[in-house]
Order: sequence, then C-alpha cells, then structure tokens
Amino acid sequence: MKKRWKISPVNEVLKKRLEEELNILPVTAELLVKRGITEPEEAYSFLSPDLKDLHNPFLMKDMERAVECILSAIQKEERICIWGDYDVDGTTGTALLAMFFRELGVETTHYIPHRLKEGYGLNTEGIRRLHSEGVKLLITVDCGISSHEEVRLARSLGIDCIVVDHHEVPPCIPPASAVLNPRQSDCPYPFKYLAGVGVAFNLAIAIRARLRERGWHRELPNLKRYLDLVAIGTIADVVPLVGQNRILVSYGLKELANTKRVGLRSLMDVAGISGLRPTAEQIAFQLAPRINASGRMDSAESAFRLLVTEDPCEADKLASLLNRENSHRQSVEERILREALSMVEEPLRDNAIVLASEGWHPGVIGIVASRIMERFTRPTILLSIDGNTAKGSARGTKGCNIIEALRRCEPYLEKYGGHSSAAGITLKRENLDAFRKEFLGLMNSTLSPHELMPVVELDAEVKLEELKPRLVDEIERLSPFGYMNERPLLCIMGANILHTEVVKDRHLRVMIKHNSTLQNGIAFDMAEEHPIRDGLFDIAFYPYIDEWQGLRTVRLRIEELRPSSQTS
Repeated sequence: MKKRWKISPVNEVLKKRLEEELNILPVTAELLVKRGITEPEEAYSFLSPDLKDLHNPFLMKDMERAVECILSAIQKEERICIWGDYDVDGTTGTALLAMFFRELGVETTHYIPHRLKEGYGLNTEGIRRLHSEGVKLLITVDCGISSHEEVRLARSLGIDCIVVDHHEVPPCIPPASAVLNPRQSDCPYPFKYLAGVGVAFNLAIAIRARLRERGWHRELPNLKRYLDLVAIGTIADVVPLVGQNRILVSYGLKELANTKRVGLRSLMDVAGISGLRPTAEQIAFQLAPRINASGRMDSAESAFRLLVTEDPCEADKLASLLNRENSHRQSVEERILREALSMVEEPLRDNAIVLASEGWHPGVIGIVASRIMERFTRPTILLSIDGNTAKGSARGTKGCNIIEALRRCEPYLEKYGGHSSAAGITLKRENLDAFRKEFLGLMNSTLSPHELMPVVELDAEVKLEELKPRLVDEIERLSPFGYMNERPLLCIMGANILHTEVVKDRHLRVMIKHNSTLQNGIAFDMAEEHPIRDGLFDIAFYPYIDEWQGLRTVRLRIEELRPSSQTS
C-alpha cells in the first residue's frame, strides 16, 4: 500500500536557541521543537522529569470531598470496596489502592467484574451483592463515569460512591458522593490525560497528605514505591506520555527496575524482561499483555492477585498462569484475525470497516480491530454476536474521533463508551445492519481519501555522519516513548544500498552508503525486498546502540524504504 511520507519544517531560530542554551545536538533540538517544546526551561524539565513538578491533587474537582468521605469511613470502621476495571489500568489501580489501604491498616475488599459474564463497569447484581456483604463505601477505579443508574442504586442501598475514572465524561454524571475525573469541563486540575491508575494515585497522595496533617497513628506509606504500578497501567492504557504522565512513568520505570513486588518480579522473568531498567516498550509489548490476558480470556482475579501477593511461590504460579493465558490469547487472536480478514472485500469500497460474527471471543476482538485498522487505515468495528446481542470494540484513525462517531449513531446502540481512538459498544442484533449502514455512511461522508492514506510521520532528516552514540544517547533522554511522545523516526534521503542479505528467512540486513559514510541496518520482516535494485533510496529508521566488548556502535532499525524519486 502506498504511503505518504510527512516531515514537518522546524523553526530554525527556536532550534538554534535550544541547541546553544542546553548544549545539545541540532537533531535533538529539532526533535524538542517539533514536540512543541520551545523554551529552554521547558526543555530542561522535559529532559529531566521531576516529581516536584506533579500537580497538587487537591486541584482536582471533588478531591477534598472524596478524601473526607474515605477518612470518615475509616474512622467509623465501615467496609470499603474497590471496584476496578478488568484491564491493566483497572487492575493496577485497584491493586494500588488495596495495598495503600493495607499499609494504613485498613482492610478493604475488591470487585473486578468478569468481562464475559458481567461486562464493563458497574452492574446492579454486583452492587446488591456488596450491599449484602455490608459494604458502605464503594470506590471505582477506571470505570463509573457512565454508571448513572448503578450509582443511584448503590446510594439507595446506603452505599456511598466515589467515582475514580478518566474516560470521556457523558452529559449526565452519576450522583456519587465525589467524582474524580480531570476530563470534567469544570475540573481545575491542569492535566487532563491521566490514566485511571494515575487518578487513583492522586487520590492516594491526597489521603496521605490529610492523614499526615492529622497525626495518623501509623507509619504512612511511601508512595514512591507505588509508581511501578502507575507506570504499567499508564503505559498499557495508551494515554499521552507527556506532562504528568511522563513524570509518573519516568519514575515508575526506575521503581520497576528495583521493585519489591514478588509478583512483578516473577512476571518480568517469564516475559523475558531483563536489564537495569525496563523500557516503556517492554511494558507495552511484554508485561502488559500478560497482565491483561486473564481479564481478556477469563477473570482478572489472577492478575490482581499477582500484583498484591507477598508470597514468592504464589507469584511464580500466577506468573506462569498469566503467561499461558497470554499464549492462548495470541492463538485465539490469530484465528479471529484470519476470519475477519477473509470477510474484508478488496478493493475497499467504504471508508470504514464493520465486521460481525458469532463465536468471536469478546476479550480479544479489540486487539484484532486495532490490527485491521492499522492494516487498512480505516476506522474499524468488530462485533461478537451472542444470541440477540452484539458486543464489540471500535477503533478510530487520526481523522476519526470514534466516540463522536458512535454518538451520532446512538439510536442504534444500547451502550457505548471510551476514548477518541478506542471504544466499546453493545447493540441488539436486530439493529446491526442499520447501525452498519449508518456508521459507514457517516464515515464515507466525513473522511477524505487523503485522510485514509497511511502516513509515515518523520521527525527529522539526518545525514549518516551525524549518527554518533552521543545523538542516540540524547534521543533516549526524550523517553519514555509512547502515545504522543513516539520514539523519533529519522530518515536519510537519497542513499545507496550497497548490499542486502536475508536473515532467518524473514529479515533483511542492509549496507547503506550516504555521501561518504557507510552504515549497517536491519529491516525486520522485509525479506521480500531482497535483492534491492539499483538507484537511490529514502530510508526511515530508528537509531540504536549495538554494544559488543565495550564498543558502542550505532546501527539502524529500518522501518520504511522507498525509491528517492517518490514525492512526499
């Protein structure tokens, strides 16, 4: 599929200023400016994240009320339940609050609904069960902002509710005692993109602050130790890794490298994560999927237990279980992907894709929807049909706010919610055809062919002679990398490819010459390009350091190749 290469111009004056005042290389200065970081002080803070720059949690709307409600429940020795979502964000946030209260000497219970049997968010059956168990305070994590009727039921049963969430806010918020969600339009908290675990962490900071003021009789928890959980949940939920999230994840990765949580240590072992400091990419692609696997395939209870256990033997057993469930998830995912792709008619006639089938596992169709969306660069919805109900996942492209699109199709939906790029939906089977027609018609009328063409977003054009270890080290200072702070994709234009060699039947080893400089690169899953024809090529790549016997050499991880005659 033809792709459009895009590289934005840079303000040379701002670039030169950062280069001189921070003593950084021109390429690094360009990368900062293109991230909207133009002032030296701002750039210094970006390159050196500091916990002192975290916002006061009491700036968040309802935080004071939430803290007072919790302290009152503690004083009265009322039963507290933490109700979390079954994904990584929800389970890490639930585990964080459970262990935080445990350190305070306050025993809590928890409730994580079963994805297949109960679905997302609060439900009336679970609330009635908690009432029968004597729960008086319910704290949600990563859910609840759309649970208006369920919160009303809880209140009628004498259960106070505190909603801790970060999803888009509906027109009518639930009648809880406190609603903590920085996305509320009247919430003065400056940063709007915390993950659910990030909001929960702010709640823990606020509770600790008030207890310290009031002379709490026990030793207060060291909240820095909880940043490993915050980092995992934040990375896994694909929220912007900028601002407050960047600070939390930067420190969280350091904390994870030395975590005392036996469950996380065991899980890192089975995931093959080693080294002095795990990276955000390792969390996203190796650790988080294993934590997520239990909630996707069955119950998230095993993931929660792994996070909170203090027993090394139990930790090893749970880590092995999650590893097996992740392998099972992968096989189910591949089967559904093959079936879904067989249903896609090419060439595509519509600007979106809506597929439905019986028997698709609801726990993995969101992943499959993402893969299809990335493959065809079109908003994608996959639905699993069970009886008269279809449940599924929607994924939006850069030109499509999926939650807004679903809002315009609301008459056909029973329930929906999520973010601009990802959402979950439920509808009756009888409305499926009408919904598909409405959604496809909307996408056909609002998305242009230009928006549907895959884009290779390039951060900077460089020369091979600029690729020194110092540059790679400076680029690493821009990490942790993730959504809205992607690893910089560099490019060289008009290079000669002197030699290619197929490696392990799938990959391509490449020898490049640009001006008078030679460089080696590896292009994963690009063996079909061998042998490369004569001519000049544009090459998009990530630079990395190859260390061998104390020698540090720059290498290229090639992502895209094209003949230089192509236009951007």
